[in-house]
Amino acid sequence: MSASVSARIPKVPFWAQIVAGLVLGVLLGWIARSQDVSWLKETLAQVGDIFVQLLKLAVAPLVFFAILVSITNLRKVNNAARLATRTLLWFMITSLIAVAIGLAIGLVTNPGAGTGLTPQDGKLPKREGSWIDFLTGIVPTDVITPFTELNVLQIVFMAAVAGIAALKLGDKAQPILTLSESVLELLQKALWWVIRLAPLGTVGLIGFAIADYGWDLIGKYATFTADVYIGCALVLFGVYPLLLATVAKVNPLQFFKGAWPAIQLAFVSRSSVGTMPVTQKVTERLGVPKEYASFAVPFGATTKMDGCAAIYPALAAIFIAQIFDVQLGIGDYLLIAFVSVIGSAATAGLTGATVMLTLTLSTLGLPLEGVGLLMAIDPILDMVRTATNVAGQALVPVIVSAREKILDVERYDTVTASPVDEREPALAA
Repeated sequence: MSASVSARIPKVPFWAQIVAGLVLGVLLGWIARSQDVSWLKETLAQVGDIFVQLLKLAVAPLVFFAILVSITNLRKVNNAARLATRTLLWFMITSLIAVAIGLAIGLVTNPGAGTGLTPQDGKLPKREGSWIDFLTGIVPTDVITPFTELNVLQIVFMAAVAGIAALKLGDKAQPILTLSESVLELLQKALWWVIRLAPLGTVGLIGFAIADYGWDLIGKYATFTADVYIGCALVLFGVYPLLLATVAKVNPLQFFKGAWPAIQLAFVSRSSVGTMPVTQKVTERLGVPKEYASFAVPFGATTKMDGCAAIYPALAAIFIAQIFDVQLGIGDYLLIAFVSVIGSAATAGLTGATVMLTLTLSTLGLPLEGVGLLMAIDPILDMVRTATNVAGQALVPVIVSAREKILDVERYDTVTASPVDEREPALAA
């Protein structure tokens, strides 16, 4: 009886659940704001906050064990050093292209002109970034604080040290590696349950954004908001398909068919690290060898940020410079590109890009108060930024695998189902 009932009830695809969450969130947010329904606004805020907190709960241990296991998995891959170098190189190439697009759009559109905003509207951010803080902050003072304060960069450092040490120990480290792989599978399984709640999280996050900010605020930032979305769209649907077609010589449509579950989840969750299990799963489904994907995706989730660390800070720097009436020259634009390519690890895969933006502003000598001008609109911008980040994190392993002739082309060409729609996904399988 139950089998026949389940057969008659069509299963709603995960993407459709997300879209429904978006629509319902916008509707409830509009009702909460237009009718001044305070309890509805508070409920939406709580639903969204709980979803984000559940994602963040797994971030610290997930990053540590994912990086540790990914480094040790490189021993199973032929030409591991070559693959790692090529991966880093393509991370830098795509970041350079993304920041160039961001600068070009900013110079053409002048996003800070005619906004009505003044320097007095800005305020200093709670979190700041500088090259000294970035360099000295990589090494933790103890092994506990990075986990309690969620300093992802320091967690990555400790995991990398542990992974390299395990490689050097060889067979003696096998018990630790076996335990680490088991813990990673456990964390990914638990996080997968949280990911299934994404449609509910979408209702809360989008609903509260509409209820709290409304459409009036977006008007002041209309050009800047459009610039960020257009820039990300150009990278996501222009640059990436072009690289897939010309460099990897594969069908770009197949890439989006396979990677879309991770991209849409990133748009909602605004967390590259929280999306990492899905990103790794879709990357493997696209034909990238598991041993290489288990290195490239965690590495990318903490350092590969075309949206947050390339397009956004380029546009934001131009926007803030125009508000504060500071003239930027060729040297400043080159500095922006340098910071975007070299300093992207400062964003560390977390929700928001404040640290990366302050790092860029401090390098250029622009007032850090300018960050306060963008905080109100940040959640709306962060959705498309993170989606672009995650797409790039799946793209580079595909490109490198294709060029190194290790991509399973048949699997790539036939990828169809969304891994989020699978009942019992074997994330580490």
